[in-house]
Amino acid sequence: MKQPSIISSMIIPGEKAPGMDIDVFLQPLIKELLQLWIGIDIQAFTKTKFKLHGVLHFTTNNFPAYANLCGWSTKGCFACPSCARGTHSMWLEN
Repeated sequence: MKQPSIISSMIIPGEKAPGMDIDVFLQPLIKELLQLWIGIDIQAFTKTKFKLHGVLHFTTNNFPAYANLCGWSTKGCFACPSCARGTHSMWLEN
């Protein structure tokens, strides 16, 4: 992808990050993405009408942010989102 095509919806600083309350910040983005998933009618430069669809292709986050964003616990027994129940984990005695 070219740099002008990349859109950062927001950058939330470390200690002041909303944590599990990130829903409040993402709600407007999710509403727009739902509209684009269904599609909106637009008129192009050539005066032809078509239905425009959109989708969130990927996100880039660290592991704690992944837990907040996706609702997956990245701690404890099933910490690995790829392995899920196949995660081989054990607790240390101390």
